[in-house]
Amino acid sequence: MMLKDQVAVVTGAGQGIGAASAKALAEAGAIVVVVDIDGALAEKMAQALAAHQHRTLAIAADVGSVPDIQRMVDRTIADHGRIDILVNNAGVTRRADIMDITEADWDRIHRVNAKGVFFCLQTVARTMIPRRSGRIINIASIAGKGYVNTSNVAYAASKGAVISLTKTAAQQLGKHNINVNAICPGVTRTALSDANLRVRAQQEGLTLEAMERRRAEVIPLQRANDPEDIAAMVVFLASPGARNITGQSYNVDGGIIPD
Repeated sequence: MMLKDQVAVVTGAGQGIGAASAKALAEAGAIVVVVDIDGALAEKMAQALAAHQHRTLAIAADVGSVPDIQRMVDRTIADHGRIDILVNNAGVTRRADIMDITEADWDRIHRVNAKGVFFCLQTVARTMIPRRSGRIINIASIAGKGYVNTSNVAYAASKGAVISLTKTAAQQLGKHNINVNAICPGVTRTALSDANLRVRAQQEGLTLEAMERRRAEVIPLQRANDPEDIAAMVVFLASPGARNITGQSYNVDGGIIPD
């Protein structure tokens, strides 16, 4: 129970990496605020945590909307008095070639993946600064470090932005005793990645099973991540053991990207 009574906000927590992170934080003793654009998914996840006697709160919010972010923070403070941990996880993408990305694609992806991450960070940090305490964990991607099989160039650019803003935020918030780090997942089995895999299989005329084998072959450890692999790093970076770690972007990818 290394995070006992810590208040953790997890965005995009209705499924995938966000859901796994919410569960892992709760099991470590945190009070978890489950945030998702889909209110029904957020409520379902919160109920699943509550069924195991974990303290939790569900909030429907669109992180691409600054007023929604403020409402999310205000509700959390009203219910629990503070925010100790923010996991900036919400993200979107689609499979597309560089020449097929539209302005609408670019705006949609960056609205959530870059704008949403920054304004969640900024809004939560405002509540952490007076308390001189906080952990902010941004979920980036190895796409932001040049992973060749990224879903699209706009997604890669948005995750590169997350890595860069993590470094600068860590430098500027360090004086307030706030740690800011990023996690860069590699190939991870989620609904979002599985949808992209189905598109690739259809485009290349291969079965889904063949695509899954090909996906694993490029990973030195020969296996894709489960969401729980990312969640384990989330818990570590939120823990006292990471108190002197900030401004870093950690790959969890089975060895695909060597730095």
